[in-house]
Amino acid sequence: MDYLNHLIEHFGYLGIIFALIGGIIGLPIPDEVLLTYVGYNIFEGKLAYLPSLLCAYFGASTGITLSFILGIVLGAPFLHKFGPKLHISEAKIERTKKLFNKFGPFLLVIGFFIPGVRHITAYLAGINHFSYKKFALYAYLGALLWCFAFISLGRILGENWVYVGTYFSRYSIYIIVFFLVGILLSYSYLKKRKGMKLEKDALN
Repeated sequence: MDYLNHLIEHFGYLGIIFALIGGIIGLPIPDEVLLTYVGYNIFEGKLAYLPSLLCAYFGASTGITLSFILGIVLGAPFLHKFGPKLHISEAKIERTKKLFNKFGPFLLVIGFFIPGVRHITAYLAGINHFSYKKFALYAYLGALLWCFAFISLGRILGENWVYVGTYFSRYSIYIIVFFLVGILLSYSYLKKRKGMKLEKDALN
């Protein structure tokens, strides 16, 4: 973890931005560990919460956008040729394609929480010629939720932040299910609330 400490101490908020840009594109950077470590530094008082969250969100959004542009401009041949150099194997590409077929653009949201998938979703969105509006709606929401979740987790766990990487890789599927259930419940609640409001307005 020395390199994370070096990154934060020497580059501060700027280091968070560039590390996440590289990590999202596909460089071998443990993104969840980095975000949780940022949260730990907030716990220690070395960083402030809001600037850290904004910088992380900017870095993640920039990285995912660059991947999307590369997918549009260079297409599938780029991904298959240079993917292995970015630790994006053919197996990961095929796995992500299957998930795209199942979840559609919503994978741009939940893909942030799936190791080995987040790095490929934007490339495939570009290759499949998603409109920027459609891409941005899902990808930027996913980036915000992902950054918020792991930075907040590191802040809450404090000294125990180091366990996140181990438990996340082991239980990521359960985290995703919990995440999806939370979204569905929130959507149902807001829809029901909106219906009650419309019904109340109609009675008045």
